[in-house]
Amino acid sequence: MITTIEWLALEVKYLDRASAFYRDHLDLDTVTKRENEIALAVGDTDLVLRRPTALPRGGLHTHYALSIPAAEYDAWYDRLAEPFELDEHTFGSARSLYFYDTEGNCVELGESEASGTGVLGVFEVVLEVEDLDRAEVFYTALGMDVMDRGSERRRVRLDAGPFALELWEPQLGIADARGGVHVDLGLGVGHPETALERVEDRVSAVEPTDEGIRVRDPDGHFLTFV
Repeated sequence: MITTIEWLALEVKYLDRASAFYRDHLDLDTVTKRENEIALAVGDTDLVLRRPTALPRGGLHTHYALSIPAAEYDAWYDRLAEPFELDEHTFGSARSLYFYDTEGNCVELGESEASGTGVLGVFEVVLEVEDLDRAEVFYTALGMDVMDRGSERRRVRLDAGPFALELWEPQLGIADARGGVHVDLGLGVGHPETALERVEDRVSAVEPTDEGIRVRDPDGHFLTFV
């Protein structure tokens, strides 16, 4: 049902400092610049850096993952090892490196077999939730499938189509990452009204926007169905 991840918004104190981090270290280009937010291109997804001036705010301490070509992984590691203390992990045959941005978000760069160069897109977002079972019911109602569950930590990994959505109860994960709170996600669904019907009895707020329909999930995360 979900076909694209349109945007992931992060809360930042200082737009210039935060946007410079992503331009300088990850070579992301600016898509739009407004008074209180800057959007950077991550493949077909906008990484939105937003000052906390209104709702929805961007996410705090959000762990998310960006894909890079496998052929470029070593070059990225060498480039980032000098300014950052990298934490590296292997999942099957794929390697990932972890580091932190200026706002305490844990950024993961993971190997991908996709063609291209540079940062290719967002392949994972982690949300902090109060009740894992309740959150799982909410997101599976949107058509997401359970991929795996944590054996040592309370977490669920869901297949959200173009990316993986992880739900974590409050905890520290790999590289001491945390799930994001009040995260703002834009999701391409084709028919926003149909998506709303699936979860309307579980959301705490519904609002039409210029892009589509925005809802607030049981844990305070904002989703806009586009």
